[in-house]
Amino acid sequence: MKYLIKRYLAVVYEALLLLALALALTAAYVMLLGDASHGWKRLGLQALLWLVMGAYFVRCWVVTGQTLASQTWKLKVVDQHGQLLDVQQAVMRYVLAGVLLLPAGLTLWWALLDREQQFLHDRLLGSRIIVLPPV
Repeated sequence: MKYLIKRYLAVVYEALLLLALALALTAAYVMLLGDASHGWKRLGLQALLWLVMGAYFVRCWVVTGQTLASQTWKLKVVDQHGQLLDVQQAVMRYVLAGVLLLPAGLTLWWALLDREQQFLHDRLLGSRIIVLPPV
């Protein structure tokens, strides 16, 4: 259970980092294009946020297997062979995690029932989060 708590704390930390990124991007977008509360500007802002956050996650998972939050909590994303994800795997993980978060955080709840406490998107893709040994 300690492992699962650590992972959920990393999710909360990641959400706070992404909130700061989203606020900065939104401010810049609104300063450049004006009100983005409806129409194509709103859709453009949503697409920008989704793509920039995706680029952040994919780059982190492919280069080191760790985001800023997972570095703090000594966690790492690997494939079924213990190797770093390739770009295609990382993109699929980002997309699937996003889709599985939409129905009330399903992928996060799944970990409570999973025998290895993995998120549903990791179970489906064959990726997993491992705990790194203390340095």
